[in-house]
Amino acid sequence: MTAIVPSVAPSPHYPPGFRVRRGWNWIILGLLYASYYTCRYNFRFATSGMIAEFGFSKTQITDMLSAWAIAYGTGQLVNGLLTDRIGGKAAMLLGATGTVVMNLLFGFGSQVGTFSTFALIWLLNGWFQSFGAPGMVKINTAWFNRPERGTFAGIFGFMIQLGQVIINNLAPVMLAGFTVGAFVVAKGEWRWLFRLPPLFTAAMAILLVLIPRESPEAAGYSDVIQDGDDPTDLGTRATLKESFVTIFRHPLVWYYALAYACTGAVRNSSDQLAVLYFVEQLHLDLAKKPPAVFYTMNLMPLVAVLGSFSAGWVSDRFFQGQRSPVAMTLYYLESLVILGAALVIYTGVVGPTPGGIFLGCLFLVLISLTANSTHAIVGAAAPMDIGGRRRAGFATGVIDSFQYYGTAIALPITGRLIDKYGWGVWYPTMAGFGFLGGSAMLLVMCKQRRLKPTAAT
Repeated sequence: MTAIVPSVAPSPHYPPGFRVRRGWNWIILGLLYASYYTCRYNFRFATSGMIAEFGFSKTQITDMLSAWAIAYGTGQLVNGLLTDRIGGKAAMLLGATGTVVMNLLFGFGSQVGTFSTFALIWLLNGWFQSFGAPGMVKINTAWFNRPERGTFAGIFGFMIQLGQVIINNLAPVMLAGFTVGAFVVAKGEWRWLFRLPPLFTAAMAILLVLIPRESPEAAGYSDVIQDGDDPTDLGTRATLKESFVTIFRHPLVWYYALAYACTGAVRNSSDQLAVLYFVEQLHLDLAKKPPAVFYTMNLMPLVAVLGSFSAGWVSDRFFQGQRSPVAMTLYYLESLVILGAALVIYTGVVGPTPGGIFLGCLFLVLISLTANSTHAIVGAAAPMDIGGRRRAGFATGVIDSFQYYGTAIALPITGRLIDKYGWGVWYPTMAGFGFLGGSAMLLVMCKQRRLKPTAAT
């Protein structure tokens, strides 16, 4: 390929009933994956309660998040490879079961209150949740043609943010205390954040068993989806050796992985530390359900959906499924947004005043817009293109693992810097990752120009 030139791609035509059946497939898979996020982002709402009860430092909180990220990233590699062998449904069911058990343990079994207890349970939760993305992406690769996969990535981003919206609105209600008949939960009982969300995951896991199919052929639709690398191969399973060798040798996968590490460093830092930032820097009381927290925590996923869907649609519609031009632009834009925010914060105007609270919330929303736009097309669409229906699980595992390795490196550094220097160092710590991600995507574009069109993704 000598150049990547924008042009409008034609819309595919499908037999009657196919889109509806694919829609039901995707709704169940998407809601199950959204439920994973309610059992992941519940942690950030519990941080201030754990600090107040047990005296944990920001270093310990970020170390727990780092342990989760290491387990999740390593699990993506191992479980992504396993997913290509056992299938997406089995992988998602394993992940859902483990997520339910680990969250209930955190909610009922963490009475000891030691750092090692919390860290171990949350680490295991990360391991089980790592089955989710490879399983879901693998199934949907079989249901979407390449020119649709960027748009799918936007829908993928929507389901992630739906999980965030659910926990963002449910968590303050639980922390404010509630009554069901004669049963009373007192204000500030943060352990309930880990007791109720897994019930949603359990319900969706039951629907997973009953409704979704792993491929159109399994649902009665043959010769509908053409996989880019081998249109004659309609299978969805691959041997461990085939997946491992093919993906590890792919000429672009490691560039995408490097870029995704930068996405993780920014996205998970801004997402996981946002609530603690509200409490400690902006002095907001979560139990009082302040409007600034409510609107910000709901605007962040809203703009993330807008960004991820737009990025995927543009890459499908105008770049024929090429992800790197759009992703490169978004990474560089992200670096400019964070750098500008860091400079404003450095002046000291962000703090517990109406104007300071507004600016602090605005910056988080803007970062969510840019970080989640790259999250969708690099973490979902690119692995589908690289792996195809047979190897998408491991392709997802390799690329997505780096998001969490980046998180595992960035969060402990961030926590220690905040403990030592205060919240003013938070944004400067994130500022360089967007530039590195954009540079990795630039390398992808350069590499694509030297590859045949059939090899470029």
